[in-house]
Amino acid sequence: MNPARVPEAARLPERLDDEELLARVAAGEQPALRQLIERHGRGLQIFAARFLGGSHDAEDVVQDVFFSIWNNAKRFDRAKGRATTWIYRIAANRCIDVRRWRRFRMFLGFEDTDDVFASEDPQADILVGARQELAIVRTGLDKLPERQRMALLLRAVADLDVPAIAEVMGTSAGSVEQLLVRARRTLRARLATADNESQEEGVSR
Repeated sequence: MNPARVPEAARLPERLDDEELLARVAAGEQPALRQLIERHGRGLQIFAARFLGGSHDAEDVVQDVFFSIWNNAKRFDRAKGRATTWIYRIAANRCIDVRRWRRFRMFLGFEDTDDVFASEDPQADILVGARQELAIVRTGLDKLPERQRMALLLRAVADLDVPAIAEVMGTSAGSVEQLLVRARRTLRARLATADNESQEEGVSR
């Protein structure tokens, strides 16, 4: 294609902020959506996989998120919050919908109850570095209450601050802080228990 004939909208600056990209998406500029996908796709994929307990539905969630962004970008109001918060609220709601549908399918006997983390990609090791600890944390995440898990993942994966997490989850900042404290306490306890068991096993040998 002749560069001189490329539409002006396709020649986006490399570092537009998310709010400007959403404004361009609202105007129908596909290159702006592609930049958002490149910027947030990986993080959304990790968030969805961790929250749902596996990567099986995560790709569909991410696709749904960006489809929703394309159709609803005009609804974003930068006066009411950051673009990242708005994007992850869409993802969080979609993840909740998927879990509800899973429970319904389990009730009908159409889906297994055992959800496992399918990805072993080292780049996805968000909460801890060591593989053994990561396996423990993954198991611990899956057993956390749903709201604790969501708050922790929004903090660890999306890197949202407490007020932004509160906005995503529709609750108060104080409630988010309590959710994070409880989730971290539970995961630390699991790691400490596993470490003690490992040390005892080493001594017994």
